[in-house]
Amino acid sequence: MTPSAVTEAAVPRLGVGVRLHHDAVRDTWGLLAPERLFKLDAQATEIMKLVDGQRSVAGIVDSLVVRYHAPRDVIARDVCAMLQGLADKNVVHA
Repeated sequence: MTPSAVTEAAVPRLGVGVRLHHDAVRDTWGLLAPERLFKLDAQATEIMKLVDGQRSVAGIVDSLVVRYHAPRDVIARDVCAMLQGLADKNVVHA
């Protein structure tokens, strides 16, 4: 079954058994999933820190717009694409 498209109205949450993890030794962030590890770059880490199962994608985008003073449409496109990629891998549910 293919997950539905991630839109700004979606409220993303981590999948079952998935958690955001900071590797203090390497000072890197990643998503730990059963038998998988997804390394996150700086932008993905900031997005995933805002994924709490309560905030919508629009809320995440708005927070990032304020923080980084970047065009909303650019951030929205990037956030939706990243979350869609993780949803396709069943790591995030939206």
